[in-house]
Amino acid sequence: MMTLTAAVLGAPDARELATFYERLLGWRREQDEPDWVKLVPPEGGTGLSFQTEVGYVPPVWPHGPGDQQMMIHLDIEVDDLAAAAAHAEACGAKLADFQPQQDVRVHLDPAGHPFCLWTQAPAR
Repeated sequence: MMTLTAAVLGAPDARELATFYERLLGWRREQDEPDWVKLVPPEGGTGLSFQTEVGYVPPVWPHGPGDQQMMIHLDIEVDDLAAAAAHAEACGAKLADFQPQQDVRVHLDPAGHPFCLWTQAPAR
């Protein structure tokens, strides 16, 4: 048996980045150590963990030749894209300069990881 329990994001400070996602998602801390924090959704399921990495280099979005590329990004479905984007920015995210799609907003978390807020297009 194999069970995916969490995706892990590296950061200069695990607790600082966990605090951002805690506010953004409304999840609770299941583990909290100086260099490792795990958040879990209230309804259960796969969590999100954060690990302090001393030599952390943030990815560049979009990357160019020789830039640190993102290795993973989070897709977060929302009901109201404008309201979710405003909430993300109030939590400390930065709207990325490059926006590849109309129904998606790419933001950068405080450690520079891109994440996408997206919404379903209305049914026609």
